[in-house]
Amino acid sequence: MEISFEQGFQGAVVARLRGRLDALEAPTFEGLLAQRMDDGDGRLVLDFSAVDYISSAGLRSLLALARRARAREGGVVVCALTGMVREVFDVAGFQSFLPVTETVAEAEALLPSEDDIKS
Repeated sequence: MEISFEQGFQGAVVARLRGRLDALEAPTFEGLLAQRMDDGDGRLVLDFSAVDYISSAGLRSLLALARRARAREGGVVVCALTGMVREVFDVAGFQSFLPVTETVAEAEALLPSEDDIKS
């Protein structure tokens, strides 16, 4: 899995993921994003447009990151799910507790403002 970070239009961190989020990659993925949150980036958009596979380990990592963000009054929003990854999210019911949007801009709009996040 490849992950690149950029600053979003509304100040959130956008993580663009490419590849597979499976049992081998999930710990690295979770560790990198948890570190970003610990460094003060509590508003994360995860762009899944180039993710072609997600396993239960990947779903667990997403759940852990969402909980971590909520504890810091931040947020995590996933966007641009495609193919099998969208099906897995639907079957697992992840959209009931982790917001999913079509675009990065829609995802950023769902996040709390920077002023709402406690330092």
